[in-house]
Amino acid sequence: MTAPLLLIDGHYLLHRAWFGFAARITSRDKTIDRTGVFGFAALLRKAQIQHADGFEIFVVFDSENGSQARVGRDSDYKAQRPAPDPGLIESLILVKNALDHSGVRWIEQDGCEADDVIATLATHARTDGRAVDIMTTDKDYIQLLADPSVRLLNTGFAMERRYTAGEHILPRYGVLAEQWPDFRALMGDPADNIPGIRGIGAKTAARLLAGERHLENIPADELRPAWTQQWPQAQCWREMIKLDRKTDLPENLLTAEPSVPQPKAPHVLEALGLW
Repeated sequence: MTAPLLLIDGHYLLHRAWFGFAARITSRDKTIDRTGVFGFAALLRKAQIQHADGFEIFVVFDSENGSQARVGRDSDYKAQRPAPDPGLIESLILVKNALDHSGVRWIEQDGCEADDVIATLATHARTDGRAVDIMTTDKDYIQLLADPSVRLLNTGFAMERRYTAGEHILPRYGVLAEQWPDFRALMGDPADNIPGIRGIGAKTAARLLAGERHLENIPADELRPAWTQQWPQAQCWREMIKLDRKTDLPENLLTAEPSVPQPKAPHVLEALGLW
């Protein structure tokens, strides 16, 4: 029997590690900030203990040029995001070394965003009948929840609210998981600098998509003239929001075997000589 799969959005977890601790974690001589790698290891171990015992754990990172394909469609894509904190960049290679030491497989696929790699790995795992959890706060992954055996995990929430499944989407947003790219194209996605159509918010978007509609089959008489003018742009945004579930990846990335128990964060840092 193959293990269920926990896919981790690596940059999300590193960002949470870097900014989520009340005090900075430093080397013993207090000269080097180790919060990123320490926090990543600690959060990963906690997630495994609480939610992924017996799971295969696999971490995916955005590549440096991962957004280039979507930027080619719209130069404003993610243009509002500030440059990352230098400490985050310095922590990334340490995190990868820590994962290697801890026996957790990972990938940073050149030219790819983590979203597309995770969507592809989740699709492959589901083809093999494996349940899939995705540890992230990125709402783009909601579109994968059309499959009832895929869930999103946010360990920053209270225990009873940590999982999001497809059954939660319609009551919460008024649309189905498979309509998520259409929904976001209409109302916008500030995180990715997608403005959406002016005058359409979440309620109006849900109303326009009622009855399991998509952009192409919303009746023209329900659209204002100004919306109709923006429709080609909305269709472009939808294609940008859609995750690529057929990303070209190396073979045999997933083992289908449970990951080994993760060591405590101080032990990881000591093993890597980071104290």
